[in-house]
Amino acid sequence: MDNSEEKKPLLAQGWLRVFLFIVAIIIVSLLLAVPAILLFTSVKPEDIQTDFLHSISGLASKDTLWIVAIIEFISSIVCVFMFRKFLDRKSFASLGFSQSGQFNNMLAGFFLAPALIGTGSLILFLTKLLEWDDFSFSANDFFIEVGILALIAISEEIVFRGYILNNLMQSFNKWIALIISAMLFAVFHITNPAVGAIPLISLFLAGVLFGMNYVYTKNLWFSIALHFSWNLFQGPLSGYKISGVDFSSMLQIELKGDSSITGGDFGFEGSFIATALLFITVSALYLLYERKFKAEGS
Repeated sequence: MDNSEEKKPLLAQGWLRVFLFIVAIIIVSLLLAVPAILLFTSVKPEDIQTDFLHSISGLASKDTLWIVAIIEFISSIVCVFMFRKFLDRKSFASLGFSQSGQFNNMLAGFFLAPALIGTGSLILFLTKLLEWDDFSFSANDFFIEVGILALIAISEEIVFRGYILNNLMQSFNKWIALIISAMLFAVFHITNPAVGAIPLISLFLAGVLFGMNYVYTKNLWFSIALHFSWNLFQGPLSGYKISGVDFSSMLQIELKGDSSITGGDFGFEGSFIATALLFITVSALYLLYERKFKAEGS
């Protein structure tokens, strides 16, 4: 029996634990990022001193994204584990890793992404704003990028839904907690290449979508599957950039017209078509979950 589940948190306020957690994970990430920049890039110590933010954001490129993924994964696991154990006084597994009855949720999350990206791409294709010019496949690049995307999805879901949303829900109404966690998720991407107003709105809505299932189930498998699948189908399979970062892709894409419509250099989620689809999906899931869980509770 895990007695940690019965202990009260060291700090009673969930929002305060979240604040301290954010400070800690930023510090740990930077402590890992600086030596990584010096070891694996051409950036020199004096460059970091004169333009620190540019040096950090420079890691978000195709050739060095694996560094970001590993840094994210290590800092996420270490910080969440330590805070969960010593401040929350609960087990790491209690973040929402139970697999009982979650297989259908995982499948729903995984296939929701291609449905949304496919619908948006079809709209762009029919309006002659998108063309796929060529097809190429490198097994080595593909499987490396699948690994990178898996690490990113797991890391970010553990942090933003598993820890931040979980703890905020102990201080606020669940919808306020979901909105705050989604805003933090969007802000987390604010230094990404080609970011702007529409991408940030889409990222906020994506954060709400990723967290919607967690609000009702306290389980992470839906959001992990959806987050991974969204990036996989957006980048390596369809040819868009992922949050401004270029990936090798099976399909070579050509976008035409206004970037607010096509997504441009940010990727599909930079398009107001993606924003609209995300809003519709969030609304539909809300109605679905409300009906389902009210019926189960009655």
